This record gives sequence, C-alpha cells and structure tokens, in this order.
Amino acid sequence: MDAKGPVSKTRSTGCGPTIWLAGPPQELEDYMPLGIAGIVTNTVVLNQYAEPYGTVIDLIKAYLAITDKPVVVEIDGHTVEELLAVGEVFTDLSQQIILKIPCTLNGLKAFGILKQEGVETFCTTVFSLTQAAAVAQTGVDHILPFCDPVREMGGDPTKLIRECVQMFSGWEQRPYVMAALVRSVETAHAAFRDGADELVTMWTVYRDMLNHPLTDHWNKVFMDEWIDMHENGLLEGVPVKLT
Repeated sequence: MDAKGPVSKTRSTGCGPTIWLAGPPQELEDYMPLGIAGIVTNTVVLNQYAEPYGTVIDLIKAYLAITDKPVVVEIDGHTVEELLAVGEVFTDLSQQIILKIPCTLNGLKAFGILKQEGVETFCTTVFSLTQAAAVAQTGVDHILPFCDPVREMGGDPTKLIRECVQMFSGWEQRPYVMAALVRSVETAHAAFRDGADELVTMWTVYRDMLNHPLTDHWNKVFMDEWIDMHENGLLEGVPVKLT
C-alpha cells in the first residue's frame, strides 16, 4: 500500500478500521472532528446535492471548505481518456482529492495509469471476489465491496469482505477493503467483525452507531453520582457546571 495519496500518508497513525461519511456538506461539518477519516461521494450523492451549490465542482469545493481530510470524488466516463481528463479536473482542485471509479475495463486501465502518476484511487461497484482480485492487480488502493445491496437481494452483505480479507492476507502490497453502501448499524457491525479496513456510511447511520441503551443507562448513573458529589461538596476546586 505505497500510494502517495493522503490516506496512505496518515494510515500508520491509525487506530483500527477507519470510518468515512457521506452526506451534504452542511450536515457533515459537525462530525468531521470526531475522528472521521474523510468524505466519500458517489454519482448519486453528487447528483442529489450539487444543485444548491450550482455545479458538482462547487459542491466539492464546499466539502473541501469544511475539512482538511481526504474527499473522495466518484467520476465516470465512456473511455479511459475521458476518465483521466475528468479526474484531472478534480485532483487539480486539491491534494485532498482521491478519485473513485467504477469497476469496468476502462476503470481498470485508468487505475494502472493513475497508479503510475501517484494518484490514490478507490474502486467501487465491486460485487465478487474475482472482480476484487482483478482490480487489485492494477494497483488500486481501496476496493469497495457493496454491502446492503447484497442484503436486499437475499445475500450475506459482508461475505465478500471476509473473502477479500482472506485473499489479501499476507500480501505485502494490498488494497484496503472498504465496506460500502452500509445502510444500517447491523451491517456496520458485521463489516467491522469481518475485518473491513474501512467503512463508509451516511452520517445518520454513524450517529446511530454511537447509540446503545446500556450506554444511556450507565451514562445517567455516572452523571447522577457526579452531581451528588458536587452537591455534597466533594468536588470543591473542580470547575463543575450543572445545566
């Protein structure tokens, strides 16, 4: 994993699987300081959120304005040349930009060229182990098995993650495995359990990931004890503020 992009430069200081978010800029800003690795887009997201900003480029600039972390921009095109030309428009905007390209023959060709240029890349729309193996040979840095779309078809949403983790085990240079299209806390749990290096989800799912009824219960227990100590003078000299 020797790409020159922002993820590889900072990964050595990581603390377990990384979490990336998707959503409109104004709804992500408060979450970015919470250890979030970066922002990930796809063409559905770009099409949905771009209009209020004027253009997709303006939307990406809005993402860049709220964080100094990586921003993954999904691009598409009908030829290798188009993919490279479109990608250059976005990578010229900022060193924070990482390109995400669908799993196609043109995409694989583009990954090889971008690897030589030191551009960090994500490969999306990966649904099989054979696809993952083929894509990995191009030097792509991140492979994105889709999760909940598989569940919706009656399959195991994280089976491909397990298979990729096993296949890449022991590789000196291997792509990161990112659980993608994670639409529930249950799927996020399964992805982490099965060894995903990374996970991208909407900020609403991330918010729900932080919740647990026992956490609520014990947080109240401890806060009640804290207040009791304060009221009995046991926290004298401690800057307690009760609201």
